[in-house]
Amino acid sequence: MAESKVTGIVKSLNMLEDDLDSLSSKVSDMKKQLSIKTQAEIDNLLEKTREIATKEAEIAINASKEKANAESAKIAQEGESKLSEIQSKVDANFDEAVKHVVSTVLKA
Repeated sequence: MAESKVTGIVKSLNMLEDDLDSLSSKVSDMKKQLSIKTQAEIDNLLEKTREIATKEAEIAINASKEKANAESAKIAQEGESKLSEIQSKVDANFDEAVKHVVSTVLKA
């Protein structure tokens, strides 16, 4: 009878060991699934982050481009204004300049 109790205990321990192995296997599978889901979520968040960064970069680039275009237009306008001013001064003093050149040439 003592042997049957020992046998029962050994069988119970074997069953517990099998249950532990089964649980260990299930935990391992759950870890793998969790790892896969985590990686998928990381990839998803990375893609969303890239999209947001791209949109923000486009906004910043467009704002800089508009500012540069406005500055360029302002500089061009100032250049045209100065050119007109110089042209009017040249036109106003042209006759005097010609007389001076002729006078200098004739004196030589």
